[in-house]
Amino acid sequence: MRELLLLLAKALVDHPDQVQVQQVEGQQSVILEIRVAPEDVGKIIGKQGRIIRAIRAVIKAAAAKEGKKAAVEVLQ
Repeated sequence: MRELLLLLAKALVDHPDQVQVQQVEGQQSVILEIRVAPEDVGKIIGKQGRIIRAIRAVIKAAAAKEGKKAAVEVLQ
């Protein structure tokens, strides 16, 4: 899931070299924290949060396939 989020984020931003994803795993859940360059935060979130909502849907589907729950957080 970490690699999937990294691939999606790098495709969206102007500075793909500054994209970082950390994965924190629990028993039944995974939290993915994504950091991008300050000027790319808006590109990850999108208008009215549409892009981050779509990214979260894709990650949740990938997590469900593994029998887990997932959350994606954008950090600055």
